[in-house]
Amino acid sequence: MNKKETAEIKKNFSDKSGFFVMDRILTGFIDADKNVRCMKTSSCITMEAEEHDVYEETLKKVLNTNVGKNFCEYQFPNEAYEEGQPQEMLYSLLRSELKDELLCENFMNHISNTFCHEGPYAVITAYCRYTIRRKDKNDEYSGGEDEVYRYLLTAFCPVSTPKDGFVFDSSNNEITKKLNTELIINRAPSEGFLYPVFSNRSSDINHVMCYMKQAAKPNTSLVEDVLGCTFIMSAASEKISFQNILKSVVGDDLDYMVIKSVNEKLQEVAEESKDDTDKAVIDNTQLKNILSDIGIPQERVVMTDPVYEKYCGDVPLTVTNLIENKTVLTSPGITVNIKPDAADKVRTSVFEGRRCLLIDIDDPTIEINGLPVTLN
Repeated sequence: MNKKETAEIKKNFSDKSGFFVMDRILTGFIDADKNVRCMKTSSCITMEAEEHDVYEETLKKVLNTNVGKNFCEYQFPNEAYEEGQPQEMLYSLLRSELKDELLCENFMNHISNTFCHEGPYAVITAYCRYTIRRKDKNDEYSGGEDEVYRYLLTAFCPVSTPKDGFVFDSSNNEITKKLNTELIINRAPSEGFLYPVFSNRSSDINHVMCYMKQAAKPNTSLVEDVLGCTFIMSAASEKISFQNILKSVVGDDLDYMVIKSVNEKLQEVAEESKDDTDKAVIDNTQLKNILSDIGIPQERVVMTDPVYEKYCGDVPLTVTNLIENKTVLTSPGITVNIKPDAADKVRTSVFEGRRCLLIDIDDPTIEINGLPVTLN
């Protein structure tokens, strides 16, 4: 799923859209010792509006449009569709529309037995239907026969006990200290997944989308243990690997202009691929082309293959994980944040024997700590 497809599902994740229905909800509570303390399925049709809204608000957070970072696609291995394996279990659960109590119980037990999660947590799974309006080659609705995309959306929500604090006791008109013992379920999921994926505006049962609230610290147990897929490098890890490759290949030629130019090339690749179903990636060959285009000497460019293999093997890197939305220049005691539209106004140079950072100022009036100052 790309950002556009994810945005379509998220935009229509509401009864108000007219094309979406959340039919049933499966909820469960799993304690810190991996025991399923409760499990329940509910019809959304008979559910109170306030309760329905809370479920909708929580589950919608899983549909994160930061695709490739917080929301990543994984392919099930061939054996995952064998009986009792994760893909087969999810497909059976999908077809049952969460109406088969035994399948729901097996699903909840599978999660409790395999998912590594610190502390207790709640599991919320919804069976949803989205009517896909057909589009023509001009990306306009054609009025043709509609398809129904049926999917399961699951959220894992941490559970915590609020800290003790002071409360106002209205019966005695006094402030007293209260000991909190209630287990509060967080409305912001820490992890989640969407199955099957929405690809080319249709259903793909061989892939699953995983949500991680903390992309820099992903819970690989969801991907590998619960879903049986192979975890791919995190966004943070990809960026670190890419930075190491640039430092090793470019060497002493690595300066502000090189870093800026590489980032612009990556943005071009992302823009060209924004409507593609597959996420935009680059490998060692494409990186060599980028470095050549920005003028890195050929004797440096040829070093890309062995260096890339050292840090990434033969795995391509996700372009959106490598792009910097702003440039941050840091030196001891100094930090300068530069937005993309101002990147051309910054240069590095040597002035009177000292290394300097030069910033072009079009308007002689600037602000320092919120106060206007005129540069003469």
